[in-house]
Amino acid sequence: MALQTPYVDLQNVTKSFGAQVLFNNISFSVAERQRVGLIAKNGTGKTTLLSIISGHESCDSGSVIFRKGIKVGYLEQTPHFDYDDTVLDACFNHNGESEKVLKAKQILTQLRIDNMDQKMRELSGGQQKRVALANVLITEPDFLILDEPTNHLDLEMIEWLEGYLSRGGRTLLMVTHDRFFLERVCDTIVELDDKTVYTYHGNYAYYLEKREERINSTLAEIQRANNLYRRELEWMRRQPQARGHKAKYREDAFEELERKAKQRIEERQVRLKSRNVYIGSKIFECQYVSKAFGEKTILKDFYYNFARFEKMGIIGNNGAGKSTFIKMLLGLTPPDSGRFDVGDTVRFGYFSQEGLKFDDQQKVIDVVSDIAEYVDLGGGKHLSASQLLQHFLFTPEQQYNYVYKLSGGERRKLYLCTVLMRNPHFLVLDEPTNDLDIQTLQVLEEYLQDFPGCVIIVSHDRYFMDKVVDHLLVFNGDGNIKDFPGNYTQYRQWVSLQPKAETQKSQPATQEPAENKAEKSGPRKKKTYKEKMEFEQLSKEIAALEDEQKRIEDALCGGTVSVDEITEMSKRLPIVKEELDEKELRWLELSELD
Repeated sequence: MALQTPYVDLQNVTKSFGAQVLFNNISFSVAERQRVGLIAKNGTGKTTLLSIISGHESCDSGSVIFRKGIKVGYLEQTPHFDYDDTVLDACFNHNGESEKVLKAKQILTQLRIDNMDQKMRELSGGQQKRVALANVLITEPDFLILDEPTNHLDLEMIEWLEGYLSRGGRTLLMVTHDRFFLERVCDTIVELDDKTVYTYHGNYAYYLEKREERINSTLAEIQRANNLYRRELEWMRRQPQARGHKAKYREDAFEELERKAKQRIEERQVRLKSRNVYIGSKIFECQYVSKAFGEKTILKDFYYNFARFEKMGIIGNNGAGKSTFIKMLLGLTPPDSGRFDVGDTVRFGYFSQEGLKFDDQQKVIDVVSDIAEYVDLGGGKHLSASQLLQHFLFTPEQQYNYVYKLSGGERRKLYLCTVLMRNPHFLVLDEPTNDLDIQTLQVLEEYLQDFPGCVIIVSHDRYFMDKVVDHLLVFNGDGNIKDFPGNYTQYRQWVSLQPKAETQKSQPATQEPAENKAEKSGPRKKKTYKEKMEFEQLSKEIAALEDEQKRIEDALCGGTVSVDEITEMSKRLPIVKEELDEKELRWLELSELD
């Protein structure tokens, strides 16, 4: 059978802005039913590349070829609307057709856009992005191009979108920094790095493994080139009289060797570990605080005593009151009743969603050094403003760029550096991961893991939360707050094991002082004979599914299977993963029994 034409084929595409080359002669394709995640550092051209592919921007050279007759849907990072349109009118192409109007309302409701007659000008930026996402999904294109589809979605919306995109053999190319989303939705990763692209035929976990192998191989090659370069340099210096025709080939080889030896791999640096933190035993006590906006209750007689060195995550749907809670803690919003009693030694560092305010004519290094010249790490060690920026992947060249040249993600990264440069010992981070590239997220995760103070994080990034926090406050709405001792994945596992009625009913979520708590525990239930048999069978089925998953992923990554086989395997893989998740959860439930 002849291979089908890819949905889109990029051939030797180059794009520059002035002297800055974003990518040079890059080529890759997206096949039917393939789900591709595009990964790159901030400022290296991800959004520009999607804009070129979607036809909204031109390239300097090369070509973008689409299969004839396919319909393309494009979600921009910053969508544009006629602000006089209603929400429903903004969902173009429905043309009053009842089926499309119904579909539009269903998807908008899933994305918590409930007032279809509301004017677009009355919506927040996040709500407008959700309307734009609904817009793209409603049209049911053959090929979806999505730029940061999970930004401004809460956890329930993200998990709904994961399922939606994973079903039905959809074809898509997307940029996202949500690593769980990449892992569960994409079957191919394309990395844009050093002006070229690398393709990995597998999910995010496979990409991490193979990228590490590529980096190690390149580093070894650079080391070999450096060794040869030193020897060749000695020869070139010793033998000026020998540079006749016979040595010309060696001179040419020397120039190529010099280029390779000077190649740089800008990878992770050493982890920053600060020991210069003094924070008293008293952090803060939330003393029976209540807060409401009209009929909407945020907190109701909520008590919590924050522990020293605690790393807490706050999760919940949009509008449940997460940001309001931390603004009350910081004294920016007053409670209706109750109080926050904050320790005298606490020094907050606050990263807010509204904090991106810079002088565009300043240089990056000046923005940070105007706050402080250095951070005291303790033990006689200091970290300069330039070193902090370099740790968060601002190269020395980028540090002397003007702020107006930075991408959206780079601006948020710079804002994060300004917060850290103030040397706080209690970090309060409200959605810090939005628009940050994966490499920066990894740096921030390590920084927070090693941070010797207190941390509160509000985030919808499940992977990030799992890596950093050890405790959750779950805002369920209407003042219902669940205090959970664990990370996000552990919380989801706990939820899945609860009886449905138990998880639906509202429960008081105040954490009483320790002296008021009573430990309650009952005898553990024993497995029945039937449950023992089920437990043994599950162990075998889980092992078989894990083997099948590995075989499929190895085959998809091996590059030896046909397009038809790729299609079938791509359809089977999410089914295997879903079955595996279900059986592992049931196994976990049974393992709790004696």
